[in-house]
Amino acid sequence: MTVVGLDLGGTKIAAGVFDGERLLSKVVLPTPKEGGMAVVAALAEATREAERAAGVAGVAIGLGTPGPLDYREGVIRFTPNIRGLEAFPIRRLLEEATGRPVHLENDANAAALAEHHLGAARGEASSLFLTVSTGIGGGVVLGGRVLRGERGQGGELGHLTLLPGGPACGCGLEGCLEALAAGRALEREASYAFNRPLSPQELFQLFRAGEAKAERILLQAARYVGLGLASLVKAFDPGVVVVGGGLALNAPEAYWQALEESYRRYLAGWEAPPLRKALLGGEAGLLGAALTAYLEVRDGAG
Repeated sequence: MTVVGLDLGGTKIAAGVFDGERLLSKVVLPTPKEGGMAVVAALAEATREAERAAGVAGVAIGLGTPGPLDYREGVIRFTPNIRGLEAFPIRRLLEEATGRPVHLENDANAAALAEHHLGAARGEASSLFLTVSTGIGGGVVLGGRVLRGERGQGGELGHLTLLPGGPACGCGLEGCLEALAAGRALEREASYAFNRPLSPQELFQLFRAGEAKAERILLQAARYVGLGLASLVKAFDPGVVVVGGGLALNAPEAYWQALEESYRRYLAGWEAPPLRKALLGGEAGLLGAALTAYLEVRDGAG
């Protein structure tokens, strides 16, 4: 079965045509800054270009997109980094633009699905995936499918509250895992500690140079990730836990040691599922979007 995967990001749109697990073509276009209908047009154009390059059309499209979704209505409720997509009927508009059925998935859920079926959790009955990057997201996969929840709010792992009264989060609350341990959190803490703007990469360099403040900031963030994962394990008891995202995968080894120590500390007395690094990198979202379409068509046909 040939399907198209679309990965909608704040700065770029990736489109790929897949035949099973085989990638036939890939196209990357910039995400229009004006948002709204311009995004729909760019998604449709990326689909056409990928299909032309592959020499075959997909029977369906899987779209991985940020923001909480209304899966029943095919609506993006809002996206923090793309304009003009509030209460936006993306499924209907993209189906009209492409003439193909469109299946939506949250972008972090899509990455979780890909790591489950094709990556670090392949062969497991269930898995929990956390991506630590500029923000923190993730997903839970049970029985081969993403846990979406009754209202489409399931899997918002980055917004687990760990520190009531803590730093403000982009979701509007405070003390979320994302507000404590994501890339933006590291930038906030480092800029305050060093009295100048610092990126996570610069913080890593200071850490490797033996800077004590950098060590404290980085390892504290890692410990919060471990605490968050331990709490999620108690809720879902997955077969395996997978951690990915640009920040985590590029962090020094000491970050991973602190993360795992915290994970095991807060699971003391419990059986801790194996903790693995993600394998699919930046391709996880695109692969997961294609998998979403594949599974929906397969199960609908079955």
